[in-house]
Amino acid sequence: MADASEKPDTPDRISEAEHAVMEVLWREAPQSAQDVCAQVCEAKGWSLPTVKTLLARLVTKQALTTERDGKRFLYSPAMARADYVGTESRRLVDRLFGGRAAPLFAHLAQAEALSDKDIAEIEALLKELKS
Repeated sequence: MADASEKPDTPDRISEAEHAVMEVLWREAPQSAQDVCAQVCEAKGWSLPTVKTLLARLVTKQALTTERDGKRFLYSPAMARADYVGTESRRLVDRLFGGRAAPLFAHLAQAEALSDKDIAEIEALLKELKS
């Protein structure tokens, strides 16, 4: 069991709401809280204080960095989106499928969650990996 004082290599898990904020910042950074709110508040039904709370949580989780710009703060992701997706994908496969990807694909196929396009892309990827 890992020592509780050890710091993980990646930020703590982020919530769905926090993820919406991260997506805005992965597209373009740095941005202020007002900039982020302009892109998500209406669609999500959020207010500026909600966005500021989410940004503060993400800073605490070390998912975002801040820099002062006059009286406001600018926020930037502390990790690339691809790195986050890779970590979350691995966590999902580890937690639900014992660390093996094959049962994940079997589950998706049985649930009819794979389109013909998805299957073609997976086949092309497997072919590329074999060569």
